[in-house]
Amino acid sequence: MWRSVASNALTLLIVIAFLAAGAVIWGKRQYAEPGPLAEAICLRVAPGSNMRRLSSDLEERGAVTNGSIFRVGAEYSEKSDDLKAGAFLVPASASMEEIVDIVTRGGASTCGTEVVYRVGVRQSDVLVRELDPATTRFVERARFVPGEGAEVPEAYEEIRAQDDTRFRLQMAEGVTSWQVVQLLNQIDELTGEVTDLPAEGTLSPDSYEFSKGESRADLVAEMQSRQSAILAEAWSNRVDDLPLLSPEEVLIMASIIEKETAVPEERRTVASVFENRLKRGMRLQTDPTVIYGITKGQGVLDRGIRQSELRGETPYNTYLIDGLPPTPIANPGRASIEAAVNPEPTDYVYFVADGTGGHAFATTLDEHNRNVARWREIEAGRANQ
Repeated sequence: MWRSVASNALTLLIVIAFLAAGAVIWGKRQYAEPGPLAEAICLRVAPGSNMRRLSSDLEERGAVTNGSIFRVGAEYSEKSDDLKAGAFLVPASASMEEIVDIVTRGGASTCGTEVVYRVGVRQSDVLVRELDPATTRFVERARFVPGEGAEVPEAYEEIRAQDDTRFRLQMAEGVTSWQVVQLLNQIDELTGEVTDLPAEGTLSPDSYEFSKGESRADLVAEMQSRQSAILAEAWSNRVDDLPLLSPEEVLIMASIIEKETAVPEERRTVASVFENRLKRGMRLQTDPTVIYGITKGQGVLDRGIRQSELRGETPYNTYLIDGLPPTPIANPGRASIEAAVNPEPTDYVYFVADGTGGHAFATTLDEHNRNVARWREIEAGRANQ
């Protein structure tokens, strides 16, 4: 009798073990298989949340089939205590395993709302936008020009107060250090004040994500660090026979290239014109340097250059001075810096607008004068329209 009971008990234990093993295999498969989400969602994880609350939210939104398996899987992978607050993009068909990784790996939020402070050449503004998970494209919620007396949209105040809103400074190529500092000092999320203007040209045009409470000085230091690294790399890769004698001169030339053309394909050609002029001992004769001598980089000259200004003596009037101006005239981007150290091999020493947004280049004065005449005809035709 006891032998029979023991045999039955052993059989039962074996069955239970097999069932348990099957349940584990099934659970692992459920945890790793593609999930039920038909389209991407933006998942918000509040500060202080936990895996139980998160799994309940995911079940309600149809992102997981079983919250218990989600929690056990997170526990088994030792990630239960690594949950991060923020807003995270969960793609369609994401498995429970993928979702756990998304919400525990850390880093910046990947969806939700974003406030972008944009430093532009002609105007700076603030853009408030939100990611649409279905299309992974940002939808504009508000936009305004900051400054004293500016009307601030309610959406801006509402969104910037949210815990998971991201903040970003976006700096356009060719802006001046004064323009950057003007906007930096208006960003309430940053601390401290920039009182000393960073040297012109030393800030890298780029996108900079920052957190509430970060210092303006740290952000400026990051801009300078990036520009310094780009300049050092470009200088080490410069071509032979470059008429620029130092990285500082490269930065000056790059800033002129940046202000002279908005056509990416022209940068190296424009660089060749100015560097050919330097080699021949010709003056650069470029309007953007004259303008910088007038404005000192503080705003835009919304008019043509006067003849008296072309004759006016400033360190930046390249119609009167030999060689380069004393400093950069803007903060150039990587492409213009690289063009300055690797100009296109040409014999061009002249160029003028061609009416398409680009320029007509010439090797002789006669050819250049014909290009100028064509440009004046285009201007006259536009004026008569």
